[in-house]
Amino acid sequence: MILNKPFVYAVSALALLAAPPASAKKPDRIKIGFMTTFTGPAGAIGQDMRRSVETALDHIGHKMAGIPVEVIFEDDQQKPEIGKQRVEKLLTKDKVHFVSGIIWSNVLAASYRDVIRAKKILVVSNAGWQGIAGKACHRQIFSTSWQNEQVPMALGEVLNKRGVKSLYEVAPNYAAGKEMVKGLERTFKGKIVGRDMTPWPAQRDFSAEIAKIRAAKPDGVFIFYPGGHTDAFVRQYQQAGLSGQIPLYSVFSVDPLSLPRLQKANINGVLGTFNAQFWSPDLDVAQNRKFVADYRKKSGGTYPAHYGAQSYDSILLIASAVEAVKGDVDKLDAMIAAMKKADFPSVRGKFAYNNNHIPIQNFYLREVVKDAEGNWAIKTVDTIFKDHQDPYHAECKMK
Repeated sequence: MILNKPFVYAVSALALLAAPPASAKKPDRIKIGFMTTFTGPAGAIGQDMRRSVETALDHIGHKMAGIPVEVIFEDDQQKPEIGKQRVEKLLTKDKVHFVSGIIWSNVLAASYRDVIRAKKILVVSNAGWQGIAGKACHRQIFSTSWQNEQVPMALGEVLNKRGVKSLYEVAPNYAAGKEMVKGLERTFKGKIVGRDMTPWPAQRDFSAEIAKIRAAKPDGVFIFYPGGHTDAFVRQYQQAGLSGQIPLYSVFSVDPLSLPRLQKANINGVLGTFNAQFWSPDLDVAQNRKFVADYRKKSGGTYPAHYGAQSYDSILLIASAVEAVKGDVDKLDAMIAAMKKADFPSVRGKFAYNNNHIPIQNFYLREVVKDAEGNWAIKTVDTIFKDHQDPYHAECKMK
């Protein structure tokens, strides 16, 4: 029997309509490139982040949407040019589906465009560079931390309430250091009697700065020194006899990573000092209690720092996106939409994303104390800000 062409075409069209939709092609592994720092004085931060990522993977069974997860860790060596090379390698050679991690603002500034061009999602686990919060914000970039100025803004409010009228500032001379000082001065109402911006990361001798602090006789000293630089500054500050004379206030400096080292060295000048942060190991959130308990099992009893908390949340945020698309990680728009909901069990409790994909969240006053086991630890004292928004979200064109 000979069929005419219109009839053949009609049958073909009906067959196409009746055919079941092609199943999405899912990868055999969800690949996440996680860049941090493992070498030098900041290596302890990288280890905290890695241990927290591994804890998060344990909690989700090392799978997202039923697909095994592989995390590829890279070391930026605290250098922007190395960080950029590592991100390029993750995207082109390892062909990761997501990039996460990144401690340093200058490393982030050098690397973020590569992720955008590759049409992948970047989940920043620490760096709070103002660029991605403001004019350089992008729909493919999410943060699980904060914008740099928020934490010192919270501390500035604490200084006002404690009656601090004069302050000396010491911070490293790179992007984050400048933003920390700027954030503090947004809220602090007293007088800045001195400021030193020191070479980063080369300088670890602070005798000249401490001599100027002694001469200025401020009501307090503000420092921002992540990683091993904290140990050096606080040790020299105590050796100079200033610990009992001029109160020390810090952000991203005295934390669960530095405290075991400071306790071992008997630098007891940090006991009773105050700092600000969005999170604390004793935060009364069910997911946080689970995270801290299991992290301490991995670490031999030490507490996680905020770096680890942010890294843990990064993995669970990514998992929420992968689950939303049932493992079809080519659905970029759908994953972005899922992430904007922040619908995952965060260690900080429920929070919302601002239009620039920076969290709207609480910030807390924390004190350095001895825990029940005699370990130096962080204790939440008060809530400074509730549902705080970063100062750059209005510059971001996303809605």
